[in-house]
Amino acid sequence: MTLAVRYTSARTLDTAPAETRSPGPGEVELAPAYVGICGTDLHIFHGDMDARVAAPVVLGHEMSGRVVRVGPDVEGWQPGDAVTVMPLRWDGTCPACTSGHRHVCQNLDFIGIDSPGAMQQRWTVPAATLVRLPGSLPLDRAALVEPTAVAVHDVGRARVREGERVVVVGGGPVGVLIALVARAAGADVRVVEPSTHRRLLAEELGLTAWDPAAEDVPELVRQWTGDAGADVAFEVSGAAGGVDTAVEVLGVRGRLCLVAIHPRPREVNLHRFFWRELTLVGARLYDRSDFEQAVTLVADGTIPAERLISKVVPLTEAPSAFEALEAGGDVMKILVDCGNDTTGA
Repeated sequence: MTLAVRYTSARTLDTAPAETRSPGPGEVELAPAYVGICGTDLHIFHGDMDARVAAPVVLGHEMSGRVVRVGPDVEGWQPGDAVTVMPLRWDGTCPACTSGHRHVCQNLDFIGIDSPGAMQQRWTVPAATLVRLPGSLPLDRAALVEPTAVAVHDVGRARVREGERVVVVGGGPVGVLIALVARAAGADVRVVEPSTHRRLLAEELGLTAWDPAAEDVPELVRQWTGDAGADVAFEVSGAAGGVDTAVEVLGVRGRLCLVAIHPRPREVNLHRFFWRELTLVGARLYDRSDFEQAVTLVADGTIPAERLISKVVPLTEAPSAFEALEAGGDVMKILVDCGNDTTGA
């Protein structure tokens, strides 16, 4: 019998025995090694997604692990292969899919939210969701491939170009990853973040970070850009003040990329959009090319994944890890160790 971390009701998680399902046609059984806890997992934990999540459900979609068994008709994979999972299952028939946008399928199954996720010792998934990892990449670092793929997609949606000035509002894990990916694309980047711990970490990674509580961010942007304004702003904070800042720092024909999930409608300065001919772009999830690029960025050290991992806890301590993340403080990314890393990493 294996163990799994399940969401059962608002602010309630348990660690319970889970049935291992043999892989069917087109499926593989995985042994998850590490699973990251992300902001969406916290939304579920708070009960904010009860209308969508059918409790009890196993959480987790940021993962790394190894293939254990392959089902019938599965080719190209064998036990021991190091993998991560792109946790999307689309129907292939809706208007979004048929127009080439399967990652935002109108009937999307986001694995780990709409169906059982990775925070368990054995996990059966469609082979089509697997993304191969290089054997040299430690599995703890590989657990950050999924959020890095989010950042790759966001930077692509905003069409960040070399030499552009970029402001990232929100210096949590995804915000810092966006800043690093944008920097790798040749942009000059600033991060806006009220947490001292997160600002210091961003600065240790070579990024410039500003405190919106103590500094006039729009004025800093004006000085930095010679009164031109930023070319791109990413709203990653999820706060009303973050929206205001992201809009205000943009220059003429600047692009605002909305990344954060806002739980309620926000007021937006539409006059600013009119006056400066701004563009608003939504960014959600990723496609396979984003994932493959993310693997490369983590494997070659462009993304220093080990610096973003604040703590690793065993599967049985996952519920307390959610509470630690909720409390904030000196925490960036917490990984859950499912007990299946045999690499010694």
